[in-house]
Amino acid sequence: MPRENSKALDRSATVAVVGCGAMGAGIAQVAATAGHRVLLFDAREGAAARAMDGIADALAKLVAKDRMREEDRVALLGRLEPVERLAALAPAALVVEAVVEDLEVKRGLFRDLEGIVGEEAILATNTSSLPVTAIAAPLKRPERFAGLHFFNPAPLMALVEIVSGLATDRAVAETLFATAKDWGKSPVFARSTPGFIVNRVARPFYAEGLRALQEQAGDPATLDAVMRDCGGFRMGPFELMDLIGHDVNFAVTRSVHAAYFGDPRFQPSLIQQELVEAGRLGRKTGRGFYQYGAGAETARAKDAPEAPRPSRVSVEGHLGPAHGLLAMIREAGIAVEELPEPGPGHPIGRLVVDGVTLTLTDGRSATRHAADIGRKDVVLFDLARDYAGASRIAIAAADGAARGSVATAAGLFQALGKRVSVLDDLPGLLVMRTVAMLANEAADAVLQGVASAADVDTAMTKGVNYPLGPLAWAESIGLDLVVDVLDALNRTYGEDRYRASALLRRKVWGGTFFHD
Repeated sequence: MPRENSKALDRSATVAVVGCGAMGAGIAQVAATAGHRVLLFDAREGAAARAMDGIADALAKLVAKDRMREEDRVALLGRLEPVERLAALAPAALVVEAVVEDLEVKRGLFRDLEGIVGEEAILATNTSSLPVTAIAAPLKRPERFAGLHFFNPAPLMALVEIVSGLATDRAVAETLFATAKDWGKSPVFARSTPGFIVNRVARPFYAEGLRALQEQAGDPATLDAVMRDCGGFRMGPFELMDLIGHDVNFAVTRSVHAAYFGDPRFQPSLIQQELVEAGRLGRKTGRGFYQYGAGAETARAKDAPEAPRPSRVSVEGHLGPAHGLLAMIREAGIAVEELPEPGPGHPIGRLVVDGVTLTLTDGRSATRHAADIGRKDVVLFDLARDYAGASRIAIAAADGAARGSVATAAGLFQALGKRVSVLDDLPGLLVMRTVAMLANEAADAVLQGVASAADVDTAMTKGVNYPLGPLAWAESIGLDLVVDVLDALNRTYGEDRYRASALLRRKVWGGTFFHD
């Protein structure tokens, strides 16, 4: 957190924005809304004027919806001033760059700006992928340079990553933090590493969905529904990738993978590569994982058929994060018989329904689980953000389970008011393995000094709308379970991709937490 004496830019200070595309225009609107005079410059002829028109249209819509007064709209527009020469930015106390993601273009721009603005002016880049240290390297005073990474659309998204390069003065980062907060944003500190916080920690959200699809665990619509209705995410990975654009999402993944010298955690997907090669980039081209436009059919998740409700459920031990299911089962009028713990080596308890064993996934496949406990009819169910509030549960049966095992398990969850998605026997199912991998990447970001645990969780809730920060989520289900899931995935796949963070292991061994 910034020191108590850290101050935001005075609202009388002039802010300049270079690059007047959607992101630059959004940043200019944010600064002007806060009361700053804002100078807009773009080397493309007419771009600054077009940005002004776009902002004016956006504000007019707010007025029409009674979310802004007309006099405030006029005053805000009066604080925006397009300029035709870079030299006109000389009065700026803060310059924010939002031009093309090209290292040499940005370096050249800031070299020019350094000779134009005053000695105390702060220079900031909105880059989402380039190293802040590398952009600042040619500057005479790189200590006054930092990343000020907004998320699109800037007027609506709360998160701003304050990114320090190797030479960034701490006071500069703190001033930017205080300024972003004064502008109504939720800022976080980050160190300049590939992907910063969000674009690094979010990689598993897409990667595990793509891995599940590659292994034919389910179709995109069903997998998306599981992540939304069971996991509590606002969007599933496939609809989100279609929205972002596969060219953009794939490029970020490749960039992070290359920047980390081919670390398998960030390995790109052949499925997404094929979509890019085919020009199926998502919404913007009318087709990605889904089809869009006139006449396109809406893809629907596959639900298990209605099955008979059970009359009795036996419970062996404590169900861990799924323990809340017991109250729901009783409320549904189903008799519950509580049996002893299943014994050493089985930290999560089980439900037994008509001879079928149901238990929360711990990273093993249902088939492996069945072999380990010596039972044939085993069905695993996925993690839910909130079992009471979830409208869907995902399940998977062991390969050797009797044909009716899936119907028996589905009947129980349907009796609790849930839709049921039957996946193929995917180790860790989908929500559990994704949350474990998100927490793992978040833990490594903390371990490597990229950001604090609090800032990582803030970044993921405010920047990509996760229902809970990955580290807080991991603590809520148990850090030991998260490590167990990762270790089970590592054993199954034999890939370094699923190696557990050393910091996660330390927390488990020491009995400590990320958030005290």
